[in-house]
Amino acid sequence: MSDVALRVEQVSKVYRLGRRNRHQTLRESLTDAVAQSVRRIPARLKGLPSSRPAQETFWALKEVTFGVAQGEVLGIIGRNGAGKSTLLKILSRITEPTQGRVQGYGRVGSLLEVGTGFHPELTGRENIYLNGAILGMRKSEIRNTFDEIVDFAEIETFLDMPVKRYSSGMYVRLAFAVAAHLESEILLVDEVLAVGDAAFQKKCLGKMEDVTNQGRTVLFVSHNLLAVQDLCNRAIWLQEGRLVEEGPPGRVVSHYVQTSFSALTEQRWEDVNAAPGSDDVRLRRACVRPTEDAAASIDVCTPFAMEFEYLNLKPGAYLNLSLQLYNEQGILVFESAPVHEPVWQGNPMPVGLFKDVCHVPGNLLNDGMYRVVLHLVKDQGTLLHKEDDILIFEVHDAVENRAGWHGAWDGAVRPILAWSTELIQEGKMC
Repeated sequence: MSDVALRVEQVSKVYRLGRRNRHQTLRESLTDAVAQSVRRIPARLKGLPSSRPAQETFWALKEVTFGVAQGEVLGIIGRNGAGKSTLLKILSRITEPTQGRVQGYGRVGSLLEVGTGFHPELTGRENIYLNGAILGMRKSEIRNTFDEIVDFAEIETFLDMPVKRYSSGMYVRLAFAVAAHLESEILLVDEVLAVGDAAFQKKCLGKMEDVTNQGRTVLFVSHNLLAVQDLCNRAIWLQEGRLVEEGPPGRVVSHYVQTSFSALTEQRWEDVNAAPGSDDVRLRRACVRPTEDAAASIDVCTPFAMEFEYLNLKPGAYLNLSLQLYNEQGILVFESAPVHEPVWQGNPMPVGLFKDVCHVPGNLLNDGMYRVVLHLVKDQGTLLHKEDDILIFEVHDAVENRAGWHGAWDGAVRPILAWSTELIQEGKMC
């Protein structure tokens, strides 16, 4: 038997914008034909060509080629609209490619959207059997995994209730449980970790690890780049319908982040009314800069500062900022707030322009791209505004601390720690 589970060869998919694809009755077809002839009469009277206007087309995928080995977990990353979901729909045979072909070796199960394939009028029990039948499974096969599905979804009390009455949380738990437990050789998963609460997402990750340990083939689409790196053996990066890169997940994710996020080291908002914020506070400026030489770049040895200017619009307000720093793998490196600021922390603030500065020492961060998420908070707990990616900057590598090592230096941080070396005993040890 071949060790290839899926083979995608030169697959393209084009959509015609504005075109309505529907089945028509004979009466509707005749009516449309007459209407089109009538619309062409003015052009003919004026001696103009009566050709149909060209329809706009959109290539969701363009000449995508790759293979997936049996038992491999392939991560698929890319921005919204890159073609990820279209690719999975072609692989699951929901839609056909415009060009190219897909060869699959094994039964395919999919969780492309929450509850795909569920019938709202059927009960949870009936939908489990329906989904199994769609996958081509025998009733006995479904019965063998039925209890595990119900236990995982935690919906036993509501099992015989129509799923249209389920809450969104119940719906997604059952949908994932069915897709993950029914014995398909190939599992397609599209952004399932974007829904549900934190406990459910953790449960999903655990089940995904179990599935991969069973040797089943998984194609995993997610914006959770850390999950892609943890779960996948290989990754592919799609951009505007084309395959840009494939390879080890860490390398592909790193290149994707570096390309997708342009440096944003300073932002200014001159118009108070249009600035990010609320009726209580508005942002005025944000920047990141080296502490000692503003013209220099930031490397792993460089101390730097993140500055935030904001307008307090309410007298007597108790305001403070907090920031989260994420690296290019999506890992939260640290969170910080001015809890030890000696002047204004915990004191009422007048209306006016304030500036908070967060100082970051050198020899702390590893090289790579970083994103800052800023929170504007009042009364120590009420979130007034959250500004995603308010700053995006790169920390460059430096050779002085490598001591001749030129390989990858892993880790979210890269501090210089005190080491000592001593000779305990000289000579050959017996």
